[in-house]
Amino acid sequence: MPNTVDSILNELLLSSESKSLLILEKWINLLCEKHTISSEKYGNVLIAVTEAVNNAIIHGNLNDINKKTVVSYKVNNHSLTFYVKDEGVGFDFNNLPDPTDPENIETPDGRGIFLMRHLSDDVIFHNEGSFVEIIFEL
Repeated sequence: MPNTVDSILNELLLSSESKSLLILEKWINLLCEKHTISSEKYGNVLIAVTEAVNNAIIHGNLNDINKKTVVSYKVNNHSLTFYVKDEGVGFDFNNLPDPTDPENIETPDGRGIFLMRHLSDDVIFHNEGSFVEIIFEL
């Protein structure tokens, strides 16, 4: 699958590099427009899914250009669901430091999953965290 957005694909195969986030943003813009996602919901979708993909690239695939991140979505009358899968070994998603704790405020990492959980209606981790499902109610 190409690493471009010519039409709205149901799935993207992204290289593990930061420029893939630009492709992801264009894809999200197009699919939110196609499915008439509200501007309020759009912002939440863009940030939460971008955080998931960024985590997959950096923490899952360790910025290894040879590893891919797969992003797909499905939409129905009630929800918009994104799936993000990396080639990493996963992580302990049940034991993460609280980024709002005063001792973590100045830590540069650790806010992605917090944002995903607060901007979406549900986040479900599979495969020890190397596959995440992000659900937005419509």
